[in-house]
Amino acid sequence: MKNAATILIFTLLAWKLQSCGSADEKSPAAQTEEKGHNDEYGNGNTATLTAEQIKSIGIEIGGIEEKQLTASIRANGALRVPNQNKASVNSLYSGIIRSLLIQPGNIVKKGQVIATVANPDFIQSQEEYLSINPRITLAEQEYSRQKELNAGNAGALKNLQSAESSLNALRTRKSALAQQILLMGINPSSLENGQLISVLSLRAPISGIVSNVSVKIGSYIDLNTPVADIVDNSQLHLDLFVYEKDLPRLKDNQSIHFTLTNNPGKEYDAEIYSLGSSFEDESKAVSVHATVKGDKTGLIDGMNITALISLDKITTPAVPNDAIVTHQGQDYIFLVKEPQDHKETHEETGNSTTFEKIPVAKGTSEVGYTQITVLKQIPANARIVTKGAFFVLARITNSGEGEHGH
Repeated sequence: MKNAATILIFTLLAWKLQSCGSADEKSPAAQTEEKGHNDEYGNGNTATLTAEQIKSIGIEIGGIEEKQLTASIRANGALRVPNQNKASVNSLYSGIIRSLLIQPGNIVKKGQVIATVANPDFIQSQEEYLSINPRITLAEQEYSRQKELNAGNAGALKNLQSAESSLNALRTRKSALAQQILLMGINPSSLENGQLISVLSLRAPISGIVSNVSVKIGSYIDLNTPVADIVDNSQLHLDLFVYEKDLPRLKDNQSIHFTLTNNPGKEYDAEIYSLGSSFEDESKAVSVHATVKGDKTGLIDGMNITALISLDKITTPAVPNDAIVTHQGQDYIFLVKEPQDHKETHEETGNSTTFEKIPVAKGTSEVGYTQITVLKQIPANARIVTKGAFFVLARITNSGEGEHGH
């Protein structure tokens, strides 16, 4: 009976050990699946695709080429209108706005009436101007009489001098009044018929677009009250800020392509006409001025812009545009990771290919190619994905989500 119990205990222990061993060991299929999972998903920077997947997706593999591209400098700035092409409309005389003939956005011509100002005091200068003519006539007569008396020794010299002084003072006063009336926009000769004007016209000092109207009908204005602002956008230019190291590469008449920062869909052209000779504020940036060429529709003084300044053609490392992808604000290409045994080519492995994500900095783009600077060391004759990089990135990002889910 004792022997039977001992045999039963050993049998149960053996069964338990066997069960534990089976639980700890994995089948070859499971090991292969886990290994493939780790190879494919790796550290989030690689993806492994089979030959069939590469073919079906249409991925193409090539190298980084040396291409002759037009180098460029990227710069930020703003649209500006020179001060001589801006105008604030003010009245030289105080009064009440009688009529307002403009609104923001209107196009006006130089000399066009934009508003009228009324004030009874305007009549005072005109009235004095008209009344001074008879006084001058009397003064001329008195001067002639004193001159005759003095010639016959019948009059005192001081009387002649007094008459001459009074005549000159009246003539000076008439000239001053005439200038005041001209400043009002009134031709003094038009007052000869006795028609006095109590409403003055404000005229546009330049041609351009009305950017702001500061008054309304009935507003009281004086010399310090701005009535409207006019901007001549035909003289728009760019104010760019370029760093000191790039300044020697710039010169007059260089071409610039720029877009509006808030609307990058349309491209405009400009041409450099002046290079700054001092640093802006405390920065190491120098101002560069360029004339806007061609169509200026939609461009307004003060808009922020992003510009590319074209330089000479250079030979530089470049890849097809489709070889570059952007992920989380960084640009990448995909490197083909070669087998450890260099005698074994990509085609000979046949089963799968691993691609590694490599960060790059983009430069100028032209004829379907983009200049790149590789931000991580890679082999000299490295092969990369030249077409279909987007699908490789999708494979990595989707795999990352799957791994996180595990």
